[in-house]
Amino acid sequence: MLADDIRKARQKVVLDHFHDEVRQDWDDVLATFPHPHYELIPTMEVHDGDRAVRGYYHATRVAFPDQDHEIIALRHSDDAVIVEFWLLGTHLGQLGAIPPTGNPFRIRMTAYFIFDSDENLVCERVYFDSLTLLKQLLGGLNMKNPRNWVLIARCVRGLLRMSSSQPDPRLVNTTPPALAD
Repeated sequence: MLADDIRKARQKVVLDHFHDEVRQDWDDVLATFPHPHYELIPTMEVHDGDRAVRGYYHATRVAFPDQDHEIIALRHSDDAVIVEFWLLGTHLGQLGAIPPTGNPFRIRMTAYFIFDSDENLVCERVYFDSLTLLKQLLGGLNMKNPRNWVLIARCVRGLLRMSSSQPDPRLVNTTPPALAD
């Protein structure tokens, strides 16, 4: 079981990280890691290092400039802080190959903030249901309105283009843990 001082220190890092993301203070967010590293499981993407993570932040805030969160629960494990939260915002910019729909979203997510043996944050690993997100981004479009048909076609084409990308091998080539009897 973790000592209270370790739990409190980890929790402060994670809550500062969340707070600074909403403020879009990327220098402060990145300061929570010795080496920034994000793993997005639904899209099988890894953003590793300062430049890649800043690119990820930029892309998501172009797509969702008002992105915010509501924490649901925070839990501690031996090597991580696990946060359940609602991520919310409005699709006002390009999301990868998907053009902006102007629709809001609110999606339940889980993030594992993983710490090493020296109590450094080494990874944020994020899980969410991408279909729920896409349903909210596209579902608000009036499919009967001919003015939306071009946007819908562009969105479908963008989804197809994005779905053809290869998963990051670091997320696919995993090693089973050595479990004690």
